[in-house]
Amino acid sequence: MSLEIKVPPVGESITEVVLSRWVKNDGDAVEMDEVIAELESDKATFELTAEQAGTLKTVANEGDTLAIGAVVCTIETSGAAPKAAAPAAAEKAVVNDAQPAAPVAERNGESYATGTPSPAAGKILAEKGVDASAVKGSGVDGRITKEDALKAEKPAAAKTPEKAAVVSAPVAGARNERREKMSPLRKTVAKRLVAVKNETAMLTTFNEVNMKPIMDLRGKYKDQFKEKYGVGLGFMSFFTKAVCEAMKDFPAVNARIDGDAIVFNDFVDISIAVSAPKGLVVPIIRNAESLSLAQIEKSVIELATKARDSKLTIDEMTGGTFTITNGGVFGSMMSTPIINAPQSAILGMHNIIERPIAEKGEVVVRPMMYLALSYDHRIIDGRESVGFLVRVKQLLEDPARLLLGV
Repeated sequence: MSLEIKVPPVGESITEVVLSRWVKNDGDAVEMDEVIAELESDKATFELTAEQAGTLKTVANEGDTLAIGAVVCTIETSGAAPKAAAPAAAEKAVVNDAQPAAPVAERNGESYATGTPSPAAGKILAEKGVDASAVKGSGVDGRITKEDALKAEKPAAAKTPEKAAVVSAPVAGARNERREKMSPLRKTVAKRLVAVKNETAMLTTFNEVNMKPIMDLRGKYKDQFKEKYGVGLGFMSFFTKAVCEAMKDFPAVNARIDGDAIVFNDFVDISIAVSAPKGLVVPIIRNAESLSLAQIEKSVIELATKARDSKLTIDEMTGGTFTITNGGVFGSMMSTPIINAPQSAILGMHNIIERPIAEKGEVVVRPMMYLALSYDHRIIDGRESVGFLVRVKQLLEDPARLLLGV
């Protein structure tokens, strides 16, 4: 009996996915609920599991775009023909007759002609303008695989005598090119960023913050903090708390435009930008305004770990009222972050550099960080954007205010 395994529904707005990787190979024995493949949407990566035990027969290829409900593979639970029979017979024919055995014309009940491309390979060959008859297949029974199609090159047109006489000077060094298909996540990010630039009145205001008070506080209590809560005391928790406090005075920064209305939130869901292996993702710390420093640090670690392991769910990345991104971990000194729509503002952190500044009429060296607030000018005025960033600066330079709420 053969059971079809189809692409399951993974979200209301998702209509197709990409088969990013086969965990199991064609012909492998699989157990019920065992992971057999990974599917990638424009928001997250999902695991496809076997719905019953049996022998896996792949239908789709890695890199194929599949609609929701499309057949990915089948699982044969009985009556599977032994795989080694055909190769053994062919090998015996070579030994006895001293002649190569003819290609096997049948595989698992399907007829494949030598040189027939798979659906994915056929599409690639068509895009390249390469005739399938000119490609030697390396698959079963000489079938043209996706890899064969990628390597195939269109035959060069015969040169005319005049062109053949022209010899170009060789260029020193390698000039290789590599073409990769954009992942659904990368395509979605690209569309959203262009849409934000085109559909919002985005501006950026800057300020700088003296990080010495926070660094001194961390240095004094980091050991006791980690011993008590089991997590380190990082910068993200201070910035998150400062943002939540500043929003009490400037609620428009935590609002969004919905048609002809402005929606104000009495909660703060902080999106934190995380660089994952497959691209930028923004998991969310829910109700950050009610969390302690330790709870924020634990949430950051949990979400960042899931992002690196591609284990984030759609719910963990949906929503958010304000975003914090830290380009400083990569060495960025100054940038203008792009708003994470439909939010109205995003705070950019940067690297900490010791610089000379004036304090009480004297020049001193302090660890300084530039802050950048990009905002939608349609909803946030200049006074509000500057006032919000100044308030964040005041809270960070006097961290006791974060604990006292003043």
